[in-house]
Order: sequence, then C-alpha cells, then structure tokens
Amino acid sequence: MLHAEGPLLTLDLSERTATRTDIDDLLEQFIGGRALATALAHDRIPFDADPFGPENRAYLSTGPLQQSNMSFTGRMSMTGLSPLTDGLVSTNAGGYLSREFSGAGISILEVAGESDELLIAHVTDEGVEFEEVPELEQAEVPAVSDYVEETRGLGPENCIAIGPAGENLVRFASVMTFDSRAFGRGGLGAVLGSKNLKAVTFEGDSSPEIEIPDPPAMDVHREAATSDDQMRRQGTTGGTEFINENFSLPTRYFEGYHFEDADEIGGDAVEEKKYKKGACSACAYACKLPTRDEETGVETEGPEFETVYAFGSNQGVGDIVDVMKANELCDILGMDTISAGVTVAAYLASEDEFGNAELAQEVTEKIAYREGVGDTLAEGVHRAHYELGVDDYTVKGMEFAAHDGRVIHGQGLSYAVANRGGDHMYAGMLGPEYSGEIDPEGTLGKSELLVKKENRNVIRDSGVVCAFAGDYVTDDRLEQLLDHPYEELLEIGARTIERERHFNNRRGKDVADDDLPYDIPDLEDAVQEYYEERGLREDGTIPDDRVATVATDLEDRAGSGAAPADD
Repeated sequence: MLHAEGPLLTLDLSERTATRTDIDDLLEQFIGGRALATALAHDRIPFDADPFGPENRAYLSTGPLQQSNMSFTGRMSMTGLSPLTDGLVSTNAGGYLSREFSGAGISILEVAGESDELLIAHVTDEGVEFEEVPELEQAEVPAVSDYVEETRGLGPENCIAIGPAGENLVRFASVMTFDSRAFGRGGLGAVLGSKNLKAVTFEGDSSPEIEIPDPPAMDVHREAATSDDQMRRQGTTGGTEFINENFSLPTRYFEGYHFEDADEIGGDAVEEKKYKKGACSACAYACKLPTRDEETGVETEGPEFETVYAFGSNQGVGDIVDVMKANELCDILGMDTISAGVTVAAYLASEDEFGNAELAQEVTEKIAYREGVGDTLAEGVHRAHYELGVDDYTVKGMEFAAHDGRVIHGQGLSYAVANRGGDHMYAGMLGPEYSGEIDPEGTLGKSELLVKKENRNVIRDSGVVCAFAGDYVTDDRLEQLLDHPYEELLEIGARTIERERHFNNRRGKDVADDDLPYDIPDLEDAVQEYYEERGLREDGTIPDDRVATVATDLEDRAGSGAAPADD
C-alpha cells in the first residue's frame, strides 16, 4: 500500500525538545493524514485530558499524494482533542504548506506539553529551533507571516500560525496557513494557544521520493486543468441560489429556510469580485476565490459558501462586501468562519439585530479578544445559548454547517452520528440528496451509504486528497493511487471511525449525544440502524476489545532530538 514516508517529529514544549521516531509500521497500516493522526491521538492523549491542558496533543500530518504533482493534493490534515466538542476532531486545509512540510523530512508533527513563554518552532530537515517571541503576543496572522519573512526569509506557505483568537482560547479558533487557509473546525488554534505556540515553520530539501501510479495521476491533473466546472469560477458559492430555491439556506439564526437576498451574496456576486485565479499547491483546478472590492478596498480570499451562509443569510446580511469583510476578519484573527458566523448570528437573534453587519463585525472582533460579550460568545453557541436565550443549534457542541438537515434528512442523520458533530464534511450525505441520487426525505435505509461515505472520507483525508476531487479521484482511481484494494482501504476508514468513537465514548459520549436540536423523521430508529451497520451497542458505544492499541511504545524507539536554540 502506498503511504506517507518519514518519521514522527514530537515537539515537547514543556521540555523544549524535539524527537524523531521511526513509525514505518504505523504508516504501512494507516497511510498517513487523518488515519495515522487518529491512531496516535487515540493512544497518546489521555482519555480524561483537558483540551487546554499540557496532556492534550495536536497532530499535523501529510499523506503520500503530497509527493506527487497531481491536482487536488495541496492539503494537510490536523487532529487533536477539541475544546469545542470535547472529543477527537480532524480538520484539513489547503494552500502550499504540504510540500514545505514534506521538505522537512517528516510525515507527521506531534505537539505536546506547554511552554511558559510564547514560542515559534522552526522545523528543518537538519533540526528544530525554539524561538521566544514575546513581541508577537496578540499578533494577527499576517503579522506573524511578516515576522517570519523578515527574520527567516520564509513565506506564509512555510508556516502555520494562530491569531489572537487562538491565544485567547476561543473555542473555535483556527490554525492558519498561507494567511487565508484554515484548519478551521473544532478549535485546534486554541489548543496551540493553550500551549503558547504561536507558529511553526517548515523548510528543507528532504522530501521522500514516492512513486505515484500514473495513470491515473496525470489523467486527474489533465482533467482538472481542462474542466469547465462552475466551481472553478465561483468556488462552493456556485450552488447558493440552487440550494436557496430548491432546499434550504438557513436564515436569521435558523428561523427561516429561504433568504430573499441570496443572489446578492451567491456565486455570481462572488465571481464579480474575483480579480485573479487562486489555487493550492500543484493543483490545476484553481477553484480558490481571491476577491476585492474596489470601492471599500477590502481584499480577501473567498468567501466560500459556508461563510456566505454563516455571515450572510444566517445573520440576515445581504451584501457580499459585508460578508467579505467578515471573512477577512476571521482570517486575520484566526477563527473558523462557520462557528464564528453562527455564534454571532445567535447573538444578533438575542438582540433582535439581524441584518446589522457593522455590529456583527464589531462582535466578531470582540470574540477574538474575549472583550465584553465576546467573552461569552468565545465559548460557542452550545455553552452560550442559555445566557443568550436562543436555541442550541449545535451537535456535540459544534455549530451547524449550511446544509440543512431539517430538509435533507440523510445529512441530518449524518450530523447526529458524526464523531465530529455538526460538520458537513464528515460524510457528505448532502451530495446525493441535492443531486436526487437519493430522496432527501426520510432517514431510514440510508445508514449503509452513510457508513461507506464516512469510511471513504477517512481515506480521502489520509491520502490527502481535496474533497472537491470527487468527480476526478474516483473510487477505482483512489484504489490505483494508493495501490491497495478499495474494500481494504474502506476497512482502514472504518477502524479510524471506531477509534474516534471509542475515544469519545471514554470521555462519556454515547447515544444521548447522537441527536439533533430539531425533529426529523424516524431519527432514533435511523441512529440504531447506523449503530447496527457499524457494529455498535444500542447505547452508541464500541466494545474496548474492538479497538487495538498501536502507538504506545513509540518512546522506546525514539531517535535523537534536535538541541533547542537556547541550550
């Protein structure tokens, strides 16, 4: 099986040590990316860990396909114990980091412990240096990139960083790369903030040479380059009007299903503001959205559909420039636009201020610094809704994505049972329901497809392949690229889902957490169908003996670490 290559690099911030450990056997089992990181996180983060404590760990990982020039491979995965959901979470981001990360000669980074001073860790293929950076306290993300360029000659593509939101432990703080690409969902930026790690840089010339099967690698690249998909022009916003007219675009903190100004914030509106092409590393698809408004001077990347919903329709805001401003604000402060936008929408609902974009932006900034009401909102909707007097539109503490489970019921079921909570990327039942492949009505009989999609998405996130590659990196091509039978790949996905659930079970999560804040048909019975398909108990738990421990002996085989800069 094709898999990532290179050691695990562990940064212990308490001791300021860096240790490389051979994990070839784990890479052979888990490919790389999300599956590998989940195996490590399950075994190496204590089940009773505090998400903001030194015992939590964060994993940044690449996969084998980042050693190719194939389109849709400019991404990485990040995993840890979420301060938002209190369970394991994996999230990924695009940009240009993956090739720089691989150049440092590692397959996965583990961040453990906590520092007593604000740090940047500089990782190269020759070693690691820890730099104290008190001058970057509360610095915005672009300022961190400027500092790294001035002091190291490195660009934002070499760097992950957190903004003020991460330092101030906002529970939905992002880890940013390339200034505008976010490891967004689940608050891993706050995990780095709790460890006093402002940024990590990567450089080197030690990328492993992995032979990627061709075909299909160049076929995928060629098709991506010649595609005329609407997404290449409008990103994910291209479906805004269709979803609004035919399904649901959650509006005014989920009070409505249809937004009257959708065409003012949708695909055409975004395309009008797009001023050049944008892409991720090695990708010819180029679906990114560098946008600019000449009148106000606001310039950002995006917004994508989820931001259009979170800071647009769900706040009652119908001006694309206002959404662009909010998108840019979240990027520079380091926050997930979905959770931030929905949380601000909840606040607007409590104040009867829907449509007040100026107030929304003011409150967004207060969240990042935990100022005034921002301190309450920084906890997220689940923890703040009582004080606000609004409904708790979350699952497992995670704010909903745009795709409305009240209308597309398979997606609603997916939200309910997903280990990650209210996130649309965990399984993606929305695709077949929007397309008419399956009836969006009803939940029963959909669990078999749901399980397959969850399992496949683990492999996608372990490869690592972009979610927008579905029409190009098909099942048979994925089997060829990873040089392994497809059904056995799905089994790796299944075991990863089990590890996530087992970890969450040990933290007290069970069937009571696999629920929705609204009614859809036969949800309880459909959840039990899902449990039967997964081989779970009726209470949503997985037997301990089903989950093998694989990563507990790594300290015994650790190699030499790099000496800290101040030793």
